[in-house]
Order: sequence, then structure tokens, then C-alpha cells
Amino acid sequence: MWEYEHSVDTAATPESIWRLWSDVENWGTWNADIEHIEILGEFADGTEIVMTPAGDEAVHLRLAEVSENRLFVDEAEIEGLTLRTAHRIEPLGGGDTRVTYRMEITGAGADVAGPAIGPAVTGDWPDTMAALVAKALDHAASAR
Repeated sequence: MWEYEHSVDTAATPESIWRLWSDVENWGTWNADIEHIEILGEFADGTEIVMTPAGDEAVHLRLAEVSENRLFVDEAEIEGLTLRTAHRIEPLGGGDTRVTYRMEITGAGADVAGPAIGPAVTGDWPDTMAALVAKALDHAASAR
């Protein structure tokens, strides 16, 4: 198994983060690596998302778990490997929120393939998460 986790603390509310996460077709407004994305149904357990990273082939994700304002988990099956990414929101004291992304790569050969594939997928997470929380804060400010 290969794993990686990154967190960021923000003044954005869980609800403002969730609004952006559940608006899949607009993920590209805060995730620069997305060339095209579509969701084939509601933002709910079992729904498929087709995401095309910039300059790459489409990846089919399945929403494995969705818990509003708290967590969503997506999974992709690629060449016998399972790439499972948990996106978690935790309220902190003082009104702050912690946003955490965690990827686990499992399956035959994950110990070898994970270190090659994982960093390529997760390398932009700090920038993507910074853009996500900045957009959530902008939306909250404009809603006032």
C-alpha cells in the first residue's frame, strides 16, 4: 500500500467547502489540473465522475462514500490498483476548519507502482487545496 495525506486549516466554513466539492462540474475553477469533468448523477454514494486531467486520458471515479459537510471518498480502478481518496472536513475550535485529502493506493504491486503513480496524482494537492479554500472564503465574503 502507498499513502499520502495533506491538510490545510482555514477560516472557511464546512458548508462553503462542501458547496464547492458538491458542484463537481465547476471543480476546474479551483483545480487547475482539470481539463474536463462531468458527474453522471447526483453527488451521492455510487455516482460516477469522469475527470480528464490536463493533457491526460479520462479517469473514471466512483463516489464510494458521501456524508454532507463532512466527507466524500472517491475511488478509481487503474491497472489492478485501487486509488482511494478521502476528502475530509473537520470543524476546529474558534470557527476554523481543517480540510484533509488522503490517498491510499492498494492492490497487487501497489508497493512498487504507488510511489510512481501517487506523487504524480497528489503533487498538486497543496496548490489545489489552497485554491479551494481561497474560493470558499471568496464565496463567503461575497454572500455577506
